[in-house]
Amino acid sequence: MTIHYNKFPERDKRKALRKNPTKAERVLWQYLKGKQLDGFKFRRQYGVDAFVIDFYCVKTKLAIEIDGEIHLSKSTRENDQHRQKYLESFGIHFLRFTNRDVFNNIEKVLQTISEKLKELDKSRQPSPSPFLTKEGE
Repeated sequence: MTIHYNKFPERDKRKALRKNPTKAERVLWQYLKGKQLDGFKFRRQYGVDAFVIDFYCVKTKLAIEIDGEIHLSKSTRENDQHRQKYLESFGIHFLRFTNRDVFNNIEKVLQTISEKLKELDKSRQPSPSPFLTKEGE
């Protein structure tokens, strides 16, 4: 870990968010915890500098944000865009869903996450070296 991730001064904020998740976060966490989704490990309320990501897969650098009604206001959307752009500078990829998405179409949410995880995992796999050959060749 570097000095940017899960900073100690932000620990209490992350802990409080984990103890008091929104209803949509509780629902989605039931499908993400324990490597249930395609074997990928997710963390809840993961810190990057002063920001906290709802769900984060370290292996693929995939952040998942669940946006409630407050995220519909113009000022909050602008703050979200600024925050996301900053976090993307760390190589983090984002998927955003609304509470409504989680409550009304969890299957589609999980399918979208699964597809993105596989895409990111595939792009992170090193290509085999052209210098390695099978024994005896």
